[in-house]
Amino acid sequence: MSVESSRASGAVVVGDALIDEIRDDAGVRELVGGAALNVAVGLRRLGVPTTLIAMVGDDEAGAHIREYLVDHDVRLIASEAPLGSSRAIVQRGADGEPVYVFNQAAQQRSIRYSAEAARAMADAGLVAVSCFPFDVPAEVDALIAAAGDARLAIDPNPRSGMLSDREEFVRGFERAAAGAAIVKVGADDATLLYDGDLDALRARLRGLGVGAVLATAGADGAALESDAGVVTAPISALPGRVVDTVGAGDATLAAVAAGLAEGVPTDAEGWQGLLDRAMDVAAATCRAEGGLLRTPESLTDADRGVFGS
Repeated sequence: MSVESSRASGAVVVGDALIDEIRDDAGVRELVGGAALNVAVGLRRLGVPTTLIAMVGDDEAGAHIREYLVDHDVRLIASEAPLGSSRAIVQRGADGEPVYVFNQAAQQRSIRYSAEAARAMADAGLVAVSCFPFDVPAEVDALIAAAGDARLAIDPNPRSGMLSDREEFVRGFERAAAGAAIVKVGADDATLLYDGDLDALRARLRGLGVGAVLATAGADGAALESDAGVVTAPISALPGRVVDTVGAGDATLAAVAAGLAEGVPTDAEGWQGLLDRAMDVAAATCRAEGGLLRTPESLTDADRGVFGS
């Protein structure tokens, strides 16, 4: 196995941070969440110094988000939130999958980049972007300008409740993704944004110059395509029952990004190891409620990592 070292260390994550208000038969409870926040905390739990750039309000919800990030040793560079902090009401649909209803702050989320944010992105070994408003051209322009020549890991992570213009989202996503170090897409992304063909989407992104494409297909596992070829992995079989799949995709991205933050595999063996580890982490994360990343090693301690939730 061979790994090419990166020029810098640590990671920056750009995207959403919010409160998940979960409503089900057990009642109503709140968890700190958001795809980008989950990835940032996941990276830190995997040992990578991490900064999150996200819109966080100066309100009670924002205070909870800030406390949670302090608990997990993630640095926050907050973007102004004139409508307050984002919130998602989460319920289960008839098929058991989560259904999200977002407040106005989440639907109109915006990120602007201070000099501090730009420096953090320039100094990072990897900049990950998840659940970003790619359907707003000004937001995409600002992201590209702030990122400069940073190595990017992108997960479009579109949410139907926040998606205002599908065609514009695709244009913005592909503009930002062109030349990225890695892009993660799932079967649901392919269905919502394209024609549903995940393999065709993977090929399309490689055609845009994306260095590696991680395609996740739920129960069918995942495939990762790079210049070294295509490697695949099934869902990892771990002890315990699956409790919540909400954080699986974020955990997968965090685990892959953690590997890439320090270097890039140069052969198929290296990419296979990265993918296998990511699938193990995703499976462990599904053994508990919420989006907080778990590792297979942490499953032996049920209380580990829940502080601040």
